[in-house]
Amino acid sequence: MTSGGKSKGVGSEPGVRVIAENRRARFDYTVDEKVEAGLALTGSEVKSLRDGIANLSDAYALPKGDELFLLNANIGSYKAASFFDHLPTRGRKLLMHRGEIDRWTAKVRERGYSIIPLVLYFRNGRAKVELGLCRGKTHEDRRHDIKERETKREMDRAMRRR
Repeated sequence: MTSGGKSKGVGSEPGVRVIAENRRARFDYTVDEKVEAGLALTGSEVKSLRDGIANLSDAYALPKGDELFLLNANIGSYKAASFFDHLPTRGRKLLMHRGEIDRWTAKVRERGYSIIPLVLYFRNGRAKVELGLCRGKTHEDRRHDIKERETKREMDRAMRRR
């Protein structure tokens, strides 16, 4: 899922089950570009995700060498794994095409962008994450967004009353 055409979102597609959503990211950042990436996970992590035990609120992605890693994504412990359990916030390798990794890494290093996970989901049984190439919003940008949202809401109310 790349930026470009209008999309109704990840959760509205068939064969997709949303596990976690980073709603705060859309408030704190301006998303310029989106891409879908796979995740290299252990068995207990996949089982935890199937149970819906995940949190993306403090997560971000960073380039390390020629690869991208998802950091601070909290995938909770799987109770039945006992000895073979995973660390909840370990770094997880993101699976993307080489060209995408190189392009996004260059933007992050040069222009002050951040790579933020927006949605974690299963697509046809495989764990995927939708990443956003984001730029931080200033306080004024946030106020402007809130004002626009309120104005739109008032216009919708007025149209319904007619």
